[in-house]
Amino acid sequence: MNCNKINLKEGINLHIINTNKFKTNLLAVFLTMPLNRENVTKNALIPMVLRRGSSKLANIEQINNKLDEMYGADFNCGVDKTGDNYILKFYMESINNNFLPEQENILEESMKVLLDIVFNPLTENNGFKNEYVESEKENLKQIILGKIDNKSRYAYDRCIEEMYKGKPFGLYKYGYVEDLEGINAKNLYEYYKKMISECKIDIFISGEVDNSSKEILESNENIKNTKERQPIYNKKSEKADNVEQERVIEEKMDVSQGKLIIGLEVEKNDKGSKYSALVYNAILGGTPTSKMFQNVREKAHLAYVASSNYIRHKNNIFIRCGIEIADYQKALDLIKVQIEDMKKGDFTEDDIKNAKSSIISTIKSIPEEQDSEIMYYFGQEISEHKMEYSEYEQNIQNVQKQDIINIANSIKTNTIYFLTSNN
Repeated sequence: MNCNKINLKEGINLHIINTNKFKTNLLAVFLTMPLNRENVTKNALIPMVLRRGSSKLANIEQINNKLDEMYGADFNCGVDKTGDNYILKFYMESINNNFLPEQENILEESMKVLLDIVFNPLTENNGFKNEYVESEKENLKQIILGKIDNKSRYAYDRCIEEMYKGKPFGLYKYGYVEDLEGINAKNLYEYYKKMISECKIDIFISGEVDNSSKEILESNENIKNTKERQPIYNKKSEKADNVEQERVIEEKMDVSQGKLIIGLEVEKNDKGSKYSALVYNAILGGTPTSKMFQNVREKAHLAYVASSNYIRHKNNIFIRCGIEIADYQKALDLIKVQIEDMKKGDFTEDDIKNAKSSIISTIKSIPEEQDSEIMYYFGQEISEHKMEYSEYEQNIQNVQKQDIINIANSIKTNTIYFLTSNN
């Protein structure tokens, strides 16, 4: 494996991706925990508060000054959901030591700064700094309220929410406005301490590095002070509720263009089915040569956007279309024809070849970007299934037409969501 995994402590792993393709080193700290309604808003707020200042760099100005001293290093953070897990993500990118004008260890300094921000936050009166918490609560509120600004993304999120109602994956990753009022500097800090003692911790280093990073991290005070744990996170995701008849959800809003999202369940889940599902999705709507793009958008002119994406961790495919509101039924009927045609095997060997070529091109591009490669190996860490790129490519090449037809016939429509106008 190109990624060398080293156990620092129980529940805390270091992953070293040794590559000379880049002039930078990219560090990442991922904190993984179960996704649940009770804590989703707190989890979204924590990185926003942590980035404001640590015990050693007490505000954004000091952090930025330190980054400038480190030849313009860059810090970033965010949140995501993978399956039924919630991920807090922290990144630090800095120039590789080999390209410095003087002999300095910017990699070690980057580790110190990043770990200090994540594990050693600024506190006051047994809580986070109140000013930072209240300020970031308002910022988070605006993010949550602003989710309707991107109508395409809003419709996609709403379809998932309806499809997974009452289940972790249906939660909005930035949380809920009604939760913010009950959060304060003290109870957020108490929750942070509990979370940091229980979550799964993965530290990634990508660049020209060696195993000396292990010694650097083991000697770091923040790692020394972080307790071993049996990490609490979800190794298996809940599926959406099986439905006898597809659910149709219509939501009205002040929009001029309709957003049609169709959530599909891939019920086949044996060895190799995920690779077949990837090829199926590419033929259905995942590429510019797909049925959705060619038949719904280009030939019938029923959609401005017509595509699909496959979520491996949930074994779902989501069809996404931007359409004229008056064309809703025509577009829906034609989309269903594409799904039925896939079941009948109404696609060519060229379709399969083009789909495979597109997927393999994406696989080959993964190691060309440091953050993509880190996320590739992190995905394997969460799924506990290790695979090199060559094996991944071979598994795609091994998919046959009958495998795709089998997948097509295991697919059921779960939820149809349509965002339409008030009129």
